[in-house]
Amino acid sequence: MTPPLLRPPAGRQGPGPLPHGLIAGLDLVIARRAAGALPGDRRAAGLGAGTELAQLRPYEVGDDVRQIDAAATARTGVPHVRLHVPERTLTTWLVVDASPSMAFGTAERLKWDVAEGAALVLGRLAVRRAGSVALMTFGAGRPRLVPPRASKPGVVGLRRALAEGCAVDGRAGAPARHALADALRRTGKVATQAGLVVVISDFRDQDEWTRPLGALSARHSVMALEIGDPREAEVPAVGRLSLVDPETGAHVSVDTSSRRVRERFAALEAERRATVARELRRLEVEHVTLSTAGDWLQTLGRVLR
Repeated sequence: MTPPLLRPPAGRQGPGPLPHGLIAGLDLVIARRAAGALPGDRRAAGLGAGTELAQLRPYEVGDDVRQIDAAATARTGVPHVRLHVPERTLTTWLVVDASPSMAFGTAERLKWDVAEGAALVLGRLAVRRAGSVALMTFGAGRPRLVPPRASKPGVVGLRRALAEGCAVDGRAGAPARHALADALRRTGKVATQAGLVVVISDFRDQDEWTRPLGALSARHSVMALEIGDPREAEVPAVGRLSLVDPETGAHVSVDTSSRRVRERFAALEAERRATVARELRRLEVEHVTLSTAGDWLQTLGRVLR
């Protein structure tokens, strides 16, 4: 049953076509970061079965006799075994914004449609080469976690969770406080092994999220996909508008025929986006901007190259 706080947003268009050939091309670009490690690409803690030699030592009772090294045994006259660095694949953590502001869109699709499509593409890449994908959604009550899964179950679980939609647009009440920061902290607690974390959001949460994101980037490779809409950057001169805050349901009336109002709005939005970009750059987080206008998949592929 779909949770009461979530539903497919009105006017949903979906992410659009996801051509297999284009996604395969993306795999060539971000395979080592998103699709899972190739043998020997990532070094894991401890000892285990692998191809990279970690230690050569005398045989002890209980060791796997298949690991006996014939050359060292013959050279020393004492049975020796080879211990290897275990090969482990990469887990990709998708932290997806499901807040009411993601139900907004004035171009070809909604911001949630773009976020859903980007998550599906990255999820499909993540499970290749035995990798796994996990999902953390936030902005609609408590963050929800879909644990890491590999192969087809991982993609199916991701698709089902995203199909539930985002929070209801314009729901009255207090907005979720620190939603993004809380989700990042929760991700840091459950993502115990170093991996790839992709944050997909419009980053309109004004709460302090830089510190938990910095903590994640200290341990994981982190990528931020910022989703935007053209009408968030400027207001058209169409006279008096009655607007609803998607996070709280609060109403506000504004006279868009005023040039001063339009310029002030554009300046504030440009300052907000510059602040987001500056903070991500300071944290050395890869920043990709996607829009509801145009082909977001082509943009994603072009920027990642």
